[in-house]
Amino acid sequence: MKISARNTIKGTVKNVILGPVSAELTLRVAPGIDIVAVISTGSAKALKLKKGKKAYAVIKASSVMVATD
Repeated sequence: MKISARNTIKGTVKNVILGPVSAELTLRVAPGIDIVAVISTGSAKALKLKKGKKAYAVIKASSVMVATD
């Protein structure tokens, strides 16, 4: 796989919730650390995403917000 985004994080699919238009995907990237993404249901099906499958979170954003208490 070659991709222009610099932030790719390998993980394992923890959960997939398919809706009629969008799917919510939870990717476990480290013990106790999950990344949640919403993608199209068509993409989730095309990628054959299911619990236990290896996948990558690819993060490409023009801005990242940081907050503290």
